[in-house]
Amino acid sequence: MSISKKIAPQLPYLRRFARAVAGTQVAGDSYVAAALEVLIEDPSQFSTDLDPKVALYKTFAALFNSMEINLQPETRDANSTVADRRLEAITPLPRQAFLLRTVEGFSLSETASILNLDEDTVSELVESAGLEISKQMATRVLIIEDEPMIALDLEGIVEGLGHDVIAVARTHADAVRASQRETPGLVLADIQLADGSSGLDAVNQMLQAFSVPVIFITAYPDRLLTGVRPEPAFLITKPYQPETVKAIISQALFFDRRAQPRTKLSA
Repeated sequence: MSISKKIAPQLPYLRRFARAVAGTQVAGDSYVAAALEVLIEDPSQFSTDLDPKVALYKTFAALFNSMEINLQPETRDANSTVADRRLEAITPLPRQAFLLRTVEGFSLSETASILNLDEDTVSELVESAGLEISKQMATRVLIIEDEPMIALDLEGIVEGLGHDVIAVARTHADAVRASQRETPGLVLADIQLADGSSGLDAVNQMLQAFSVPVIFITAYPDRLLTGVRPEPAFLITKPYQPETVKAIISQALFFDRRAQPRTKLSA
């Protein structure tokens, strides 16, 4: 199969990525066009040992990052959208790593290959992006968790990212009361709670009153991942790694769209 046929299905995704890292669709498309010219002039730049999508993004990243100006912090455009300003606030390499992992869905090893970095460095870049997002989007967090040690650990992770924990709730009733006292900007919720009540029910009750991003942290992911829509956008399986929780919190806040109605979830 020719290179053009291999990369054609991936071009819409590359344009999306290019727009995010370059700042505008016009600039992004210019870099995409330049990357395609590179491949036309020198097909050997396209690594046939890699997945075609990885190879295409790798060619783009090599070109984009070869220009020193693209690795410098940006001056924000007053007319940019909220989502754009969130991206602009992240320094260039962490931004690329964050987008490759969270938006484009590449694995850690694939991202490392695309950016020509080792996996430890990519992990550090993604964490750096998460911290930058947290600084600009510090919020109030409600934790719904009945196990004291896990609740304490989550509280430490959340506060370490610069957020405030408004309450740690152990039951459905406690969670709803806490949300009524102070509306959270993010909810971390277990499903099965101390008194046999459901964190899922508590979340659904809260979502009837206000919109908020929710991350489920549970030892029973099968109760949510049923293959039937809707399913939660953010789900962490116990036992978890702190780095995973940090990354998902950053994703949830970054991609939160308050204007969109949230649909009731069922287990």
